[in-house]
Amino acid sequence: MDNRKVETYHDLAVWQQSHELVQNVFKACARFRKHEQAHLALLLRTSAAQIPLNIALGFKKRAKDAKVHYYRTALTALDELNYYILLSRDLGHLKNASKLLEEIENVEKRLKGLVRSVAGNN
Repeated sequence: MDNRKVETYHDLAVWQQSHELVQNVFKACARFRKHEQAHLALLLRTSAAQIPLNIALGFKKRAKDAKVHYYRTALTALDELNYYILLSRDLGHLKNASKLLEEIENVEKRLKGLVRSVAGNN
């Protein structure tokens, strides 16, 4: 196991994983047909970008409650993204949703672990 000190949010595995998820969502949206890109792709991209953003904001906070608030906000964005991916898949706009859904599940597990750790509910 890697025991490097976490000095910035870039060092958090959950941030790294969520950042990769955002990149994959953007790539998937780029393959949408033109008329689908306008609204649904924007919702997908926005909710995806909110995940690592809120992890980063939470990391910067000193108070435990503030950290937990931002990490939970990231979880909410993750739930939004999950729904938009399901909707995109069911509408036939997203062919390979399973990889993104798997990534969401992995980020969710790590993020919930981070919330438990910070909140002191191990």
